[in-house]
Amino acid sequence: MLYYYGIDWTYIILVLPAVLFSLWASGRVNRVFRKYSDVYSRSGVTGFDAARRVLDANGLYDVRIERVAGNLTDHFDPKARVIRLSDGVYSSSSVAAIGVASHEAGHAIQHAVGYKPIRLRTAIVPITNFGSKLSIPLILVGLLLSSFGQAFAVLAYLGVACFSLCVIFQLVTLPTEFDASRRALRAITDTGLLADDEVTGSRKVLSAAAMTYVAALAVAFAQLLRLLALVNRSNNRR
Repeated sequence: MLYYYGIDWTYIILVLPAVLFSLWASGRVNRVFRKYSDVYSRSGVTGFDAARRVLDANGLYDVRIERVAGNLTDHFDPKARVIRLSDGVYSSSSVAAIGVASHEAGHAIQHAVGYKPIRLRTAIVPITNFGSKLSIPLILVGLLLSSFGQAFAVLAYLGVACFSLCVIFQLVTLPTEFDASRRALRAITDTGLLADDEVTGSRKVLSAAAMTYVAALAVAFAQLLRLLALVNRSNNRR
């Protein structure tokens, strides 16, 4: 039984654990980042310096680096060919900042070498956005009008299929993020940005950040299962 005394057990059983995991991952990355933001590199290089050095070492002289407001809002914009580093990373010489900046440079390298997962992720962004906007309206219309015919039940399943694109996007994101971190740590060592005993801090920050992407996939997959269970329940009642 999916509902009992007005309680949606599909949410409690399927989605809530994933949401709690996501909250834990988000809190952990912030705690780890704050901890290693207070550990400064002996080289004195900043996040900007680190990103620039990694880019230049890979021949990406045309990729710009800009400052962006916010906390952990760092990202690489492939269309503008610019790395945007947050206030806590751009001018900081902490091992956390160097790790994050090098990670974003890793994304730039992925685009430059044609790394397949990031090319796939970029390609499916438009259809994923379109599908995510259509999914819930299609499911609601399908559920509300399913009693009028099988075509409306199919409409609800089509909405579930549209939502599954979000899961696929999150799935493709995982290897992209893990690979960017791998490239970052290798670049940090190869370019001498950090000493061997300092790399541990950067690695812990990047590992904590990676868990937020695992959590995002877990939430999306749990939501997909819940939506499928609700549509199946409605269809079985007909």
